[in-house]
Amino acid sequence: MNFGDVLDEWERKKKAPTVKEKQTEKQFEKKAHPLDVWLRTNPIPDKDSQADTDLAREKEAAGERRRRLRNKKPDDSIDIHGLTSDEAWIALESFFNYSHRRGLEKVLIIHGKGNHSRDKAVLKQCVREFTEKNPYAGECGQSETGGSGTTWVILK
Repeated sequence: MNFGDVLDEWERKKKAPTVKEKQTEKQFEKKAHPLDVWLRTNPIPDKDSQADTDLAREKEAAGERRRRLRNKKPDDSIDIHGLTSDEAWIALESFFNYSHRRGLEKVLIIHGKGNHSRDKAVLKQCVREFTEKNPYAGECGQSETGGSGTTWVILK
C-alpha cells in the first residue's frame, strides 16, 4: 500500500463532526487568548501621558511646598553672636548636621548686623558662604523680624 492509498482510506473513514464536536470547536474559537484576557483585566497606562501629569504635579507640589516653607516659622535657631568666623563655621556645620538628622525643614541663623565689626559684617558673610557650600542648605532669606541680622534657611 502506498501513501496515496493510505490517505484515501483515511479520508473515507473520516466522519463528519457531530453537533457536540461543532459546539466544542465554536467554544474554543470564542475563547480569548490568555494574554488578551490578562491585558483586559490589567490595563497598561500610557507612560508618556502619565509622566507629563506626574511632572506637573511634582512642580506644583514643589511650588506649594516652597511657599509653605517661606511662610513657616523656623523649626530651630542658632545664635552665633560673638564667635569668630572659624568658630561660627564649626557651629553651623554641627547645627545643620543635627537639624538634617532631626528632619527639620527650616532653621534660623542669628548672626547680627555687624555693627561691631571693623570693615563689614564678618559673620553675615560667613553664613552666606556656608549656606552656598553646605549640602543641606537650600533657599535662604532674611527674616522679617530679625532683619539683616538673621538668615532663614530651608533644608533639603
